Amino acid sequence: MSRAALLVLADGRFPAGGHAHSGGAEAAVKAGRITGAESLESFCRGRLHTTGLVSAALAAAAVLDVDPRLLDEAADARTPSPALRTAARKLGRQLMRAARATWPSAELDALAREFPKGAHQPVVLGLAARAAGLEAVDAAYCAAYESVSGPASATVRLLSLDPFDATGALARLAPELDRVADQAVEAARRAVDEGAGALPAASAPLLEIGAELHAAWPVRLFAS
Repeated sequence: MSRAALLVLADGRFPAGGHAHSGGAEAAVKAGRITGAESLESFCRGRLHTTGLVSAALAAAAVLDVDPRLLDEAADARTPSPALRTAARKLGRQLMRAARATWPSAELDALAREFPKGAHQPVVLGLAARAAGLEAVDAAYCAAYESVSGPASATVRLLSLDPFDATGALARLAPELDRVADQAVEAARRAVDEGAGALPAASAPLLEIGAELHAAWPVRLFAS
């Protein structure tokens, strides 16, 4: 295993399409729920413990060889918003292209054939991590970090927020990110024996509602 592969996978410059998505931050900014560094931190904390936890567990379970088709169904069941399901599959399709070019894998090829329009991004992320020789905890960390780094980066653009303040907000969340990654791996290990139903299903209704409203905007800076 090369732990350095995690740096490649988690790098914001990895061509997986995440830069085009705000993780709900654009809708939250317009609604007045994010106005600066303090509210950004609160938004990211909520996202980490809901969407982040679910995504981290799905990715970790994929590394542990839980059937990716069942994981994709589980991701669908945990994503009520059609707009978010569409975004997750678009991100999964883009990540699949990048991952297959970087870490060729028969498992990735099979998933791409099974889901030509894209599997859910966390499922693809887990198989990409597996192809890169990474462990479940690595995939969990990557997914959890993506759940907060995307909104932080987007908010810098949306509010002209000082990048130092945005990065500080992420740094203060680091201990909680550790806990979420641990919880995700523990749930993924249960899913190996108990099935995908053992994975967390933490909900974030405001993110779901915001995504549906955002999808209807005539002009958007971000895709989601």
